[in-house]
Amino acid sequence: MLDAIIATLAATLRYSTPLILAALGGMYSERSGVINIALEGIMLAGAFTAAAVTVFTLNPWLGLAAAIVAGLATALIHAIASIQFKADQVVVGTAINILFLGVPALASGALFESTGSTRQLEQQYTLSPYAIAAFAVAMVPVSYYVLFRTRFGLRLRAVGENPEAADTAGISVERMRYAGVLLSGVLAGIGGAYLSIAQNSLFTRNMTAGRGFIALAALIFGKWHPVGAFFACLLFGFADALSDRLQNVLPIPVQFIQIIPYVLAMVVLAGFIGRATPPRAIGTPYVKETR
Repeated sequence: MLDAIIATLAATLRYSTPLILAALGGMYSERSGVINIALEGIMLAGAFTAAAVTVFTLNPWLGLAAAIVAGLATALIHAIASIQFKADQVVVGTAINILFLGVPALASGALFESTGSTRQLEQQYTLSPYAIAAFAVAMVPVSYYVLFRTRFGLRLRAVGENPEAADTAGISVERMRYAGVLLSGVLAGIGGAYLSIAQNSLFTRNMTAGRGFIALAALIFGKWHPVGAFFACLLFGFADALSDRLQNVLPIPVQFIQIIPYVLAMVVLAGFIGRATPPRAIGTPYVKETR
C-alpha cells in the first residue's frame, strides 16, 4: 500500500512538471496583458528541437539550450504579431499551435526520414526527469518573489492591469509585454524539452497531447498566481497518475480512463472560469495616445 502511494506521488510529480513550467510561463505573459494560448505550440517546438539537437550532438544540455532558443523564437513570433502589429492574440496563438502540429513532423521527415518520431536516445544521453522537476518546483517561489517583490514584477502587473497609467508613469508597456511573452517561451520550451529528453527519450508527433491547454486551464484555476497554478498543476498531474493506476484495475476500455485529465480540465474551466478574475487589460492591444 505504501509503495503504491509513493509510486503515485512520484508519477504525479513527473506528470505535473511540464504543466508547472508551461503554466508559470503563461502567467508571466498573461500578467503582462497578453493572452498566450500558444503554450502548446511552444512546448512542441521545444520538445522537437531538444530531441533533434541531442540526437546530433549527444549532449542533452545542448538539447535543453536549443529548446530554450526554440521557445524564445516561437514566443517572439507571438510577441511581434500581438504586441507590435496589434493582431488578435487568440488568433495568433491558435495559428502558432496549428503551425507546430505540422512543422516538427516535416522537419523530422527531412532529418530522420520519419514524420512520426526522431531517433531513440540511449539513457545516458537524456536528462534526469527529477532534476527538471526540482527546477520546476523551485520556480514557484522564485516566480512569486519576482512577481510580487521586485520592481520588474510590479511593472509587469501594472501593464497588465492598467497600461495607460503604467505608460504615464514612464513604464514601457511594449517592453514589459515583450519580456512577459519571452519568459513564457523560455519556461514552456523547457517544459517541452522535459517531455522529449527527460520523461521520454525521443520526440513523437504531437507528444504534448494538449498539455499546453491543460497548463492554461491550471493557470486560470490558480487565478494567475504562481502558488495557485502550482497546486492546480499537481491536481492535473495526479489525474494523469491516477488514470495510469486505474488502467490495470477497472474493467473498462482504456480510452475512457485516459480522458480523465481532459475531462477534469473541462470541469475546472466550466466551474471556475467565471470566478477567476484575469488581469484587467488582458487581450487588449495597447495603443499609445498621441497628442
